[in-house]
Amino acid sequence: MLILLRHGRTAANARGLLQGRVDLDLDDLGRRQAVAAAEWIGDVDRVISSPLQRARQTAEALGRRVEIDERFIELDYGDWEERPVRDVPADVWADWRADLDFRPPGGETLNELGARVRSALEEVAASAAGRTVVVVSHVSPIKAGVAWALGVDDTTTWRTTLGQAAICRIGLDGGPRLIEFNTTAHLRGID
Repeated sequence: MLILLRHGRTAANARGLLQGRVDLDLDDLGRRQAVAAAEWIGDVDRVISSPLQRARQTAEALGRRVEIDERFIELDYGDWEERPVRDVPADVWADWRADLDFRPPGGETLNELGARVRSALEEVAASAAGRTVVVVSHVSPIKAGVAWALGVDDTTTWRTTLGQAAICRIGLDGGPRLIEFNTTAHLRGID
């Protein structure tokens, strides 16, 4: 079983900013979300994380040694990092949604992100037989992982929403298949 876990909330998330590669800690709510997610997931065999603090802090709540894999880092928004999402013009969002090779100024394309995430997940899947592996990452890499499990391209990512500390489960027997997406029941009552 492969579990993809989005990190808990940060101050930038709370303010509606494009966070990308900005390396922020979880805020108080984010730490509570990480603990709740870890309790919901239970015992696991292996934990892999993005190198960014918010993902690593979420991964540490699982109580296992955390392996760092750079390929699970968030999309590079380049010059748009820490920009309010609402400040990206509607026509730019439309162009971005229509073109997997759209690159924010100084940033990364969804095709580039998808290629690195798929490569990492193929390696994880090859070594995960009979084990439960958790990958703690960010919105864009997790959506790319879901697209990988579904066997579709990354345009699908624009048609999905992934909450903070959300859990996705991917079965690996007989090839990847999506079992659960954007589960947040473990966050009820946390505020």
